Amino acid sequence: MRSRAVYGVAALAVAVSALATGCGGGDWEQGGSAEPRAAEGPKPEGFPATVTDCEGNRTTFSRPPGKIVTSNASALEMLLRLGAGDKVIGTGFPPGKGTLPGRLDAQAQKVPVLGRKIIAKEKLLGSGADLYIDTFAHMGNMGAMGDAPTEEEFKAAGIKHVYLASTACAPMAEGPQKDLSGVMEDIERLGVVTGTADRAGTLVKSMDKKVSAVRRAVGDVPEEKLPSYFFFDYDAGTKQPMALCNKQVGNAVITQAGARNVFGSCDGDFKPVSWEDVVGKNPDWIQLAVRDRGSKAANDKAFADAETFLKENAATKGMKAVEEGNFLRIGSERTTIAGVANADTVQEIAAALHPGKVKAAR
Repeated sequence: MRSRAVYGVAALAVAVSALATGCGGGDWEQGGSAEPRAAEGPKPEGFPATVTDCEGNRTTFSRPPGKIVTSNASALEMLLRLGAGDKVIGTGFPPGKGTLPGRLDAQAQKVPVLGRKIIAKEKLLGSGADLYIDTFAHMGNMGAMGDAPTEEEFKAAGIKHVYLASTACAPMAEGPQKDLSGVMEDIERLGVVTGTADRAGTLVKSMDKKVSAVRRAVGDVPEEKLPSYFFFDYDAGTKQPMALCNKQVGNAVITQAGARNVFGSCDGDFKPVSWEDVVGKNPDWIQLAVRDRGSKAANDKAFADAETFLKENAATKGMKAVEEGNFLRIGSERTTIAGVANADTVQEIAAALHPGKVKAAR
């Protein structure tokens, strides 16, 4: 059974409300305000539904949204897997061609791109969406988030605002993320909002099965003997490395894979550190983490450039992982952003660090 992350007042759990007829509360309930009720008609099963975000705002849906904008490829993939991809009218940070498997890739490539990175405020507010799924919000390592709309502006445009909370709200969490329960709750939340709760349950069970298999395989390794692991965020810059801290989803991925995040004692999501700090940790393994460039060739070049930097830099070339060539080429997004692929990343890291145990478990 998977454990549940604790977020205290920053409540992230999905609440499905059976609201009595005539008790007020229209299609939008956020901060105590309400919009006029939509046209009357039979309510779909599971509705109305209310979700609470990390800032305590409650948003109520009387029926599934019909026009959705996603902030990035991870949120888009979730909706595609939930069977709600036909509702998506635009995305930011689109997935590169071939990034997603099979038919998901074909579907994703048809979604209009509203921004190669963050969607411009004016474009988002004028998109015609009735729901925006926000992956970033308070996430500290995405650079400038631009002039994001306020909740009042979202409301004025008729757009409801829902977070992928395990990523967007991570800095506000009360404690470290050590498992993927928060990610699974994100999927369940989207399932409730889009009326695809059954499919969300199936996705969560699949993820849980993969991660549980890894934990059974490596669970007997004493913590002090777990390989130490450094997430090298190449795109954050090479002059000053960025530590992946314990409130970040990536910490949960690394922990579940049977590794010790060398910056797991850092309280937060990301924090600038020095190369002296990294060298002092002398990790056993290094993940060459690069953000999706849009093609396999471009990604492979970025991975190679990151490896070359570590091998040629006077400060890092003597580290154990560098000398032994213990590098993993795994994209940043599937490690640090909530998504179905987090479970696959757990498997990939575990297979590299504990090959005998993982192979035996299979």
